Amino acid sequence: MPADIDRFRAGPACCAATASLAIVGNAPETGAAEAIDAAACVVRFNNAAGFGGRTGSRVTHLALVNRGGQMREWLQDRSFLDRPVVRAAQAFILPFPMLPAAQNGPEPICWTREALALLRPSGRPIHILPEALHDRARHLLGPRTRGRPNPSTGFLVTLALMLGRAADADPARAYGFGFDGWPGHPWAAERAWFAEAHAAGRLHLHPLEG
Repeated sequence: MPADIDRFRAGPACCAATASLAIVGNAPETGAAEAIDAAACVVRFNNAAGFGGRTGSRVTHLALVNRGGQMREWLQDRSFLDRPVVRAAQAFILPFPMLPAAQNGPEPICWTREALALLRPSGRPIHILPEALHDRARHLLGPRTRGRPNPSTGFLVTLALMLGRAADADPARAYGFGFDGWPGHPWAAERAWFAEAHAAGRLHLHPLEG
């Protein structure tokens, strides 16, 4: 495995087990710029709505969905690497493991190889969430939904971060999670998991503003 890629087993270095952690979703009713920027580790997602404004200007890790049309769109955008949030990120997280080439057709859905080719020249770490993490996510969400759950990127990354935190760490702080979007994700089940983590004191789920 190349030295610049890991499987997110123990979490990124600045997301140490006890470091303050802000996980910033993309719901439009999100503010809290000062509190978010004060965290040691700030994780954002995809186009990072509100970055540079109402949700602050720090990002240590940027999660980029590496399957489907969104990544294909980014790969076609020659200015993607010049976006402020991409330039500012200290590391990247790809939430899906790479599909073998034989399974990635006839219409490609996995753009991991292309994403790595785009991001590697920056020299910044790239973390790929393993299939075992996806299995864990489906196991947690399965009892709350019908069929085989398809977890969102926000859920997968948050779960990976929470599994790497020490039991005595301060609660991670989640902002901008509206549990709404693509209908294929089990939003109600994900909301229930976040609520349980909040009640247990492991994660503080900040309500949306407005």
